[in-house]
Amino acid sequence: MAALSLRQIESCACGAHEIIATCLTDRGPFRHPPEYSTISVLMQSEEAENPTVFREIRRWARDLAFAVLAALVIVVFFYQPVKVEGTSMLPELVDQERIFVNKFVYRIDRIERGDIVVFRYPLDASRSYIKRVIGVPGDLVEIRRGRLWLNGEQSGEAYVPAQYFDPRSFAPVRVDRDAYFVMGDHRNQSNDSRMWGLVPEPNIYGKAVFRYWPVNKMGTIE
Repeated sequence: MAALSLRQIESCACGAHEIIATCLTDRGPFRHPPEYSTISVLMQSEEAENPTVFREIRRWARDLAFAVLAALVIVVFFYQPVKVEGTSMLPELVDQERIFVNKFVYRIDRIERGDIVVFRYPLDASRSYIKRVIGVPGDLVEIRRGRLWLNGEQSGEAYVPAQYFDPRSFAPVRVDRDAYFVMGDHRNQSNDSRMWGLVPEPNIYGKAVFRYWPVNKMGTIE
């Protein structure tokens, strides 16, 4: 190992800052002072860790952006939040409850009896109603003293409690093609197909599927 010359030693002795600068760059016994080597290793370690942290941040940001975009797509094209207004669907749906309506389901599936649907009111398309489907195309619907008769046979309705029963009778109605007969579960408080007729299929834009408010009643809608 080469030794320092007398001039180099004198140069190193002229001040603390010069000693550090010269000894770190010169060959000799002062090439790697332990204290500065330790600092250098720590700095390199931090630099090595930072790219990992930044990669994690970018990954989380990407995943969050994807989740938000997916939620927007679902809400816009598949589900719509709706607020229930009124008491015509008691006891299943209560005034001011919030529900999700599936807007896509009837693109791939048929509307069936018992479905709770949201539709544009036939007499005023600016208003939306929510009712239960009672009759589908081709059905003969009749109300005899409050009892539902479908195609000449009495049909049970467990979703209509005794206190919401309406004892009135209504003349038989044949449900047209591409139309539906709907009623509210609260029969003595519902404005429905008994009064204003059938709902054209194009007016129906969703099926009530999930209640999200209030939280203590959160769950699927039957």
